[in-house]
Amino acid sequence: MTPEEALAAAERNHRPVLCDEVIAALAPETGDLFIDGTFGAGGYSRAILAAAECRVIGVDRDPEALAEARPWASVYGERLRLVETVFGDLDTVPDADEQVTGVVLDIGVSSMQLDRAGRGFSFLRDGALDMRMGQDGPSAADLVNTAEEAVLGDILFQYGEERRARALARAIIAARTKTPIRTTAELSQIVEAASPAKKPGQAHPATRTFQALRIAVNDELGELVRGLAAAERVLVPGGRLVVVTFHSLEDRIVKRFLKSRSERGGAGVSRHAPGPLAGPEPSFETLTRKPIEAGEAELATNPRARSARLRAGRRTSAPALPFEARGLGLPGLALEGLAS
Repeated sequence: MTPEEALAAAERNHRPVLCDEVIAALAPETGDLFIDGTFGAGGYSRAILAAAECRVIGVDRDPEALAEARPWASVYGERLRLVETVFGDLDTVPDADEQVTGVVLDIGVSSMQLDRAGRGFSFLRDGALDMRMGQDGPSAADLVNTAEEAVLGDILFQYGEERRARALARAIIAARTKTPIRTTAELSQIVEAASPAKKPGQAHPATRTFQALRIAVNDELGELVRGLAAAERVLVPGGRLVVVTFHSLEDRIVKRFLKSRSERGGAGVSRHAPGPLAGPEPSFETLTRKPIEAGEAELATNPRARSARLRAGRRTSAPALPFEARGLGLPGLALEGLAS
């Protein structure tokens, strides 16, 4: 397969959610440099490169994602550069003389990862209980087979917003005392057996459990706040930050980050304070007062877009503000991880 044929296949097989809205928010122009901090299957990067004669640095912690892109990435020559790292370090990726005019982040698990049983992200496909995006460190199987009941309950409650977290944690502990939990099907069956019968229209009982474990294994919320702070540091004045989230935990963090950065005085300054607000100038101008959601046409062809929310901000000329995770709506477990 030629690079051009590989590119055509990639474009047929994957279109990211809210793609048109992302491009409109980024507003690419000739000579711009963007960082696609969650490269995945490369959908946003391809759309950016098609919109203007610009350049993109594609960042991903998953070596499989970058390996799959290399056959077609050569079509763009020097306009597309691939880097394997976490997006929390995206400000270390550009060369010293490069000016970044836009950053896009698509938070959470990619379609590519969900669709592959061997990656262990989905309860719909039986495979090893892994869930590691970077394929290093402890897996989800390590977590469910070694974590204390209280810790497991906290993970399910705080990261999955699972109301039955304690009962499910007990069920997992009871199951693993008989035999280790090694596959997605085994975990899904344990959760389903410990849950009330699913009613029509309800999500699968294991949905929140798998979400919570994935977030914990990959430190996704900690990575998100590090990525937001890195984007603030790396963007030039007028540069744009665009973030697409898929559940309320992520969306709340992005909303509060942009709000705290767009008010004079930054995070922690009360809007009820008497007189003109003192403190540092805002480092961002919020471009989306309300999150942008998918339209009916996209929802009809891509059900995953139903939970997508887009928020965007434009960098001002003010210096980056000191980073403070408290006040961004992170669960206690995530704050503990950032402090350690």
